[in-house]
Amino acid sequence: MSRGKDGPEDVDATFAEIVADLRAAGFGLPESDTADTADTAGTAGAEPESRRTPERPADPPAVEAPPEPGWRSGGTSWDATMFSDDPAEDDEHYVPPDPPPLPRPKLGAFLILLLFLAGLFLLILPGAIGVGPTVATPLGILALATSIALLLLRVRQGPPPGADPSTGAQV
Repeated sequence: MSRGKDGPEDVDATFAEIVADLRAAGFGLPESDTADTADTAGTAGAEPESRRTPERPADPPAVEAPPEPGWRSGGTSWDATMFSDDPAEDDEHYVPPDPPPLPRPKLGAFLILLLFLAGLFLLILPGAIGVGPTVATPLGILALATSIALLLLRVRQGPPPGADPSTGAQV
């Protein structure tokens, strides 16, 4: 089942050719080997006499010393971070003040709530008060739209009363 030049048999051969060309050019060798190859390659295309295999360490070091704090490290080790006392348990932490009480709703807010509920009632159960759906649907939509518009008009614009606008952000 050969598929021509792109078949699986040619992939390995092509890869071997590419690797051989790169090694002949000095890629993939340690620096000492590439320096030798570069010196000999400059002299009339002579082949290097011997190729050294890269030396690998026999055993990795058992325990490395902890890195010194530098500009890339946080300055604390993993064990110190995970097994030390929790900084959130400090006695000196910020306690926010109690929030101010909510303002008392005024008569306008109650009327808007009543209009909103009446609009919902007209849309959901128009037959409960003896009104047909052809009349109750537009009235319910109008009541809901009016109540939402009045609620949006009641939203305060600007700083709260008594605030000094020159003091900046208020937390």
